[in-house]
Amino acid sequence: MTPPKAPRSGQPLTGRRLYDEVAVQTAAVVIKHYSTSFGLATRLLGESVRVHVQNIYALVRLADEIVDGVASDAGLDGAAVLAELDALEAETDRAVERGYSTNLVVHAFALTARRVGITRELTEPFFASMRADCSETEHTPESFDAYVYGSAEVVGLMCLKTFLHGHRVSPEQERRLVDGAQHLGAAFQKVNFLRDLSADFDVLGRNYFPGVHLDAFGEADKNRLVADIDTDLAISAAVLPELPASSRRAVVLAQSLFAELNERIRATPAATLASTRVRVPNPVKAALAARAAAGRMPR
Repeated sequence: MTPPKAPRSGQPLTGRRLYDEVAVQTAAVVIKHYSTSFGLATRLLGESVRVHVQNIYALVRLADEIVDGVASDAGLDGAAVLAELDALEAETDRAVERGYSTNLVVHAFALTARRVGITRELTEPFFASMRADCSETEHTPESFDAYVYGSAEVVGLMCLKTFLHGHRVSPEQERRLVDGAQHLGAAFQKVNFLRDLSADFDVLGRNYFPGVHLDAFGEADKNRLVADIDTDLAISAAVLPELPASSRRAVVLAQSLFAELNERIRATPAATLASTRVRVPNPVKAALAARAAAGRMPR
């Protein structure tokens, strides 16, 4: 799917084509305003792939905003927040089945889901993890793995569906790419948890890493978590050359940005990390983007 284009005669889009176009543009606005790093990476995607990834990201962001404070800021209590999340999931299911939603972000996601084959096998665990954010403040190793799978790994798998759409790969190659996508998604989520330790604990009241507490967070905890992320990134990096050219450079950039962020977390004292959000400076992002655009693999 590519964004609908005006007819050659110059006549404006109308009806369903216009609605689809407005939905796609709405999804693009979401990623533009909510994620500089992810938005930077998507610029390196082929046009049709970029549209799909933006549509996926917009729905993920919409659900995330429900549970991360916007709904409660509007005066909704816990039960009402859950009801909104349930309603979004139900509307997503209906839209994927029917190909239409009055919610423009959901409509855009449904366009992509129907085209590339995203089903409840991936959306159901995603919404389950979002729901967990409304009730679970600490995780066991088992609930942590389930949360990371639903909140991040399945998003990587949704994106992989778009990357491989229209490409023929062997079952063995697909297995490797699926494994790489899951590990890259897990790395992204774990890095975000590490750099948002204070905000998650103090503002949202959540403690994601099992057995790790902010008031006792030390170098041993940090180094163990960073090493775990290193493992995820190494597994995902190994399959980058197997991605189609239309998506490879963008995924290389995303991988490079989070690897750089992990290195900066490694170099940050644990006591500082517990109160400061580590960032990758814009000039470094630009340099990494130039490397990826030139087709160079991560270091």
